[in-house]
Amino acid sequence: MAHFSTPDAPRFSVEVYQNEYLPEGGREVNAIITVTSAGGGATAGPPIPAPAHGGYEDAPGGYDSASGRSGGSPRAAVVIMVDCSGSMDYPPTKMRHARDATAAAIDTVRDGVAFSVVAGTHKAVEVFPGDGRLAIADPLTRAQAKEALRSLSPGGGTAIGAWLLQADLLFDSTDAAIRHGILLTDGRNEHEEPQRLRAVLDACAGRFTCDARGVGTDWEVEEVTGIATALLGTADIVADPAGLAADFTGMMETAMGKEIADVGLRLWTPKGAEVAYVKQVAPTVEDLTARRVEAGPRAGDYPTGSWGDESRDYHLCVRVPAAEVGQEMLAARISLVQPVPDGVGSPPSPLAQGLVRAVWTDDLAVSTAMNPQVAHYTGQAELAQAIKQGMNARKSGDAEQATAKLGRAVQLAAASGNEDTAKLLAKVVDVLDVAAGTVRLKAKVAEADEMTLETRSTKTVRVKK
Repeated sequence: MAHFSTPDAPRFSVEVYQNEYLPEGGREVNAIITVTSAGGGATAGPPIPAPAHGGYEDAPGGYDSASGRSGGSPRAAVVIMVDCSGSMDYPPTKMRHARDATAAAIDTVRDGVAFSVVAGTHKAVEVFPGDGRLAIADPLTRAQAKEALRSLSPGGGTAIGAWLLQADLLFDSTDAAIRHGILLTDGRNEHEEPQRLRAVLDACAGRFTCDARGVGTDWEVEEVTGIATALLGTADIVADPAGLAADFTGMMETAMGKEIADVGLRLWTPKGAEVAYVKQVAPTVEDLTARRVEAGPRAGDYPTGSWGDESRDYHLCVRVPAAEVGQEMLAARISLVQPVPDGVGSPPSPLAQGLVRAVWTDDLAVSTAMNPQVAHYTGQAELAQAIKQGMNARKSGDAEQATAKLGRAVQLAAASGNEDTAKLLAKVVDVLDVAAGTVRLKAKVAEADEMTLETRSTKTVRVKK
């Protein structure tokens, strides 16, 4: 294990779990990489005095809204995007809960953090502070923002790409390092072509992170989870709008805990070796393989987003050249890195490093033993895939395939101790034999239960080390 730290930032560490032994001619090396950051301070830094005009620029030559302070800048910026389409009026209490949730999130924004609220319909409208500006959080601006929420009212369509583009423009007005969006929708993205939203997500990827929430049951799981995946955030369902305030508060508290942005997982492999795949496997399963950005000879960076005090696990699979018994090699070097500011200057020292080894042996018992961490997360990834395939088969009317896949999911959830997923599965199937994975599809399933299972299918449990 190796660890490094930078001033005013968390201390990172990397732990590698693997069975480095391969049989003669073996080529595939698997390892679980645990990355932990700890010891960061407050996201916003020390509170700043509130200016007389309420924390944002409203007079020529006055307070700089882009930086939030004279000669300085906020370390974090947050944009809250609230669905205000016509469907938010059904039932009428849904919009009230959304306003209350947004107010609760605003109360959680720390002093000194830049923030804004956007109302989303078939267009994006800045509710607060307006004119393409970000306010700087203090008691006065938080009060003003909550007062501005009174203007939120349902009406119009849904064009999520427009909301995200507006957030990107707002983030572009600040040089805050940590940029985070919170997006709430209750419906399908009906006023944009799917390729339009995809193009916007591609354009925003790497510029800010975003948590996405679907309220009720009239939204598309793939749209909401796709937003979170592309923008390295979380996705979830809030089936009952009354739960929005607690969920928004939790999301904002997590966002306020982020201390370091744009952390990349850099993998260097020797000549003849290649990365087969890289997946985040805890707290959720996310395949990062296709998101590689070349970073010099035989090295590539995989985005991990912003970090606070937290720990995540990654599954790395490397293919190495076949070798004879007794030989050994460095299969991969893992580094946690940050980009060079504005591309100027020499690269900073890695935040943390770890090594993956390969050793060839003729001891069959040693070379065939699977590392417990690798085995656990291989099962967790299979669990997420089985749920996805099973639910898709169920929707298409293929009862046989749905039963087989969801039965396998029940088996995997029980074997890995993933009790939350097991409970969600039990709302979709009748479990006849857990160990054997024998289930029967339920004749009637509440739509909220079905969508909850789909949305949370990638959530994993940590392996007991």
